[in-house]
Amino acid sequence: MNDRFHYDALVDDALRSVVRRVLTQVAAKGLPGSHHFYISFRSTDPGVELPEYLRAKYPEEMTIVLQHQYWDLVIGEESFEVTVSFNKQQEHIKVPFAALSAFVDPSVRFGLQFDRKEKAAGDKPAAAPATLPAPDKRPAQAAPAAAKDSPEASAAADGEAKPEDAAKIVKLDSFRKK
Repeated sequence: MNDRFHYDALVDDALRSVVRRVLTQVAAKGLPGSHHFYISFRSTDPGVELPEYLRAKYPEEMTIVLQHQYWDLVIGEESFEVTVSFNKQQEHIKVPFAALSAFVDPSVRFGLQFDRKEKAAGDKPAAAPATLPAPDKRPAQAAPAAAKDSPEASAAADGEAKPEDAAKIVKLDSFRKK
């Protein structure tokens, strides 16, 4: 008999629902003010749909930016879909919320990092940094996706959009007793 509550999994699911609710609001009303999102996900997780050339270029993890050029943002119970611009070409992607590895809104220095996938595999997750690395130290990512019909769209689509200083990351391990 298993009498554990698995609080870490419950909190992880609750934090993923934060992302779902934020994206639902954006799908309905657009991005308010200077908000924009860096959304990282594991590109090989079940249910992730993206063109094969992107999967080949980002075989483990991919980061998209919802800022200036994005279209058709649709939020489902288990996933979201969006059309984004990669090298001036529009591509449709689908990402299950379970595949998320990070969600950051640098405009308000807010971030979430998810790592339940590693725990499910029995691996001890690596310690996460307290802040995100500086923009020039970030992992390679797809050209930013961005807000509808903006004059800044071409600069953002060419990867020139720079996030503000590092955002704070909320990591479950920081609240656990060792």
